Amino acid sequence: MSGGWNTIESDAGVFTFLLNNLGVQNVQFEELLTLEPEALAELYPVYGVIFLFKYPTDTPYTSTDRPLDGTFDRDAAERLWFAAQTIQNACGTQALLSVLMNRDASEVDIGHQLRDFKEFTLALPPEFRGEALSNSELIRDVHNSFARSSPFVDETQRQGGETEDAFHFVAYTPIDGTLYELDGLQPAPISHGSCSTEDFPTKVIEVLQRRIARYDMSEIRFNLMAMVRDRRVTAREIGDPEMLAREERKRRDWQFENALRRHNFVGFAGAVLKGVVDMKLKQGDGAYEKWIEEAKAKTRQRLEGRKKGGGEDVEMGG
Repeated sequence: MSGGWNTIESDAGVFTFLLNNLGVQNVQFEELLTLEPEALAELYPVYGVIFLFKYPTDTPYTSTDRPLDGTFDRDAAERLWFAAQTIQNACGTQALLSVLMNRDASEVDIGHQLRDFKEFTLALPPEFRGEALSNSELIRDVHNSFARSSPFVDETQRQGGETEDAFHFVAYTPIDGTLYELDGLQPAPISHGSCSTEDFPTKVIEVLQRRIARYDMSEIRFNLMAMVRDRRVTAREIGDPEMLAREERKRRDWQFENALRRHNFVGFAGAVLKGVVDMKLKQGDGAYEKWIEEAKAKTRQRLEGRKKGGGEDVEMGG
């Protein structure tokens, strides 16, 4: 059961405004389109990254003995903010918090509400931290406010007993000189060795490349986002008006896209479709029937393209 947590998209604009609505100051997300360390280093300061990948269903994902890469640091679960994932659909927000809650107050202002939540949950073991997160009305309500409006479900996508692919988010962040992988489905934080803030871009990309290499070459559904300082703050500090204008425009675009995600367009689409049908019927000479057949042909073409490996936007659902 999702416990009232809805699926949200893996999008930098969604995650940035999710942070803002939780009360976090001067932090944003940037999507990375390449696994080049230089691309990540350019965003300095980088607080951590969250990585979306297809959850493996053909091989065991968790192990109590050792992870596929790195080593379990069971003692770290007591001194870091690490929470066991106890609910579906919350993995993206949990990965976000795994980075955020482990930053020093001098680096990031997480706001009084998250600060109170952190202080309360740090005294709990990881499994109870996960329960506290699952039951937080503040975090759940903010999370759900970015869910895409879904007035109906297309059941044709689930014929023949097919199941949808599952995706999962994990966090990577440097803490006290160590690169940690924080995954609520694992029994403990995973250490990937020593790592300074300056080394983080190179070290984390190496870990991610090894992780991606474990998948089939045809698998391309990955998403990587970096949690960084608000780029507008950086633009003001270095006195770059062009960069500032670009970042302000990006924020406006994100805000508009987030508003569209919440809106139910069924009524609008119905009115448009009704108008087009009326127009086609008035044209006569079989215009309506021809239009229907062309639409069917295009739909079949899209479905065939998907079966051959074409993809759609990926949503988190861990």
